[in-house]
Amino acid sequence: MTIIRQYIAPLIAILVFFVALVAVSARIFLPADMAAPAPIEEAIPPHQAGGVNPIFLGLNYSPLPVRIR
Repeated sequence: MTIIRQYIAPLIAILVFFVALVAVSARIFLPADMAAPAPIEEAIPPHQAGGVNPIFLGLNYSPLPVRIR
């Protein structure tokens, strides 16, 4: 158990650090248009959205009449 705590766990932590460092540093070599942050825009423009679907609001909406016994 001591070998795992003294040698293997620190080695895994260092390997994870270097993998993250390589992943972040890879942005330098990307083309200019891919190195920029992703644009923030609406998924559906408001003029095309129309009405709001009640299912997305979490409401219990049923277009059919419900019989309560």
